[in-house]
This record gives sequence, C-alpha cells and structure tokens, in this order.
Amino acid sequence: MTVRVRIPTPLRKLTGGSDEVSVEGASVRAVIDNLEERHPGVRERLLDQKGDLRRFVNVYLNGNDIRFLNDLNSTVKDGDDISIVPAIAGGR
Repeated sequence: MTVRVRIPTPLRKLTGGSDEVSVEGASVRAVIDNLEERHPGVRERLLDQKGDLRRFVNVYLNGNDIRFLNDLNSTVKDGDDISIVPAIAGGR
C-alpha cells in the first residue's frame, strides 16, 4: 500500500526538504519503518526507545489521531494520508 506522509518542518531536513513523501506499508508502524529506510533518522524522532510513539508527536491517519484507532498498528490502505504533527506547548 502506498500512502502519502506529510512531513512537518522540523523533519524536512531528513527528507531533503520535501513536505510530503510517498511510502509503502500495511500499517502505520510499517510506514514509519519504510520511511526510516529512505530517510534515516526519522524513526528516532517519532518513536521512543521502546518503539512507542513519542509523547509530543501526533500522527493522524486520514485526519484521525492514531491513538484513538489502533495506534501504530492502525491499518493503512493505498492512497491514505498520514500527517506527522509535533505537539506545540506553551502559553502562560
């Protein structure tokens, strides 16, 4: 399955400046693994040492937060969209 992955600005240095890339995989985890093969360094910025999604990284599959789906095991279909969105903290 080929999906489109939208890359946030802080990670674009790893994708040669591309704001989106096409990657294959049957699950979100497989997409991240394949993204890592093509763009080394991405996985460590998205996943912690246990292989779980980092606390301040949000991943959306077709607009739905994967934490409310099947997390990294969420199934993807050909043509799906994955958006990686770093959490923004701040305020007073």
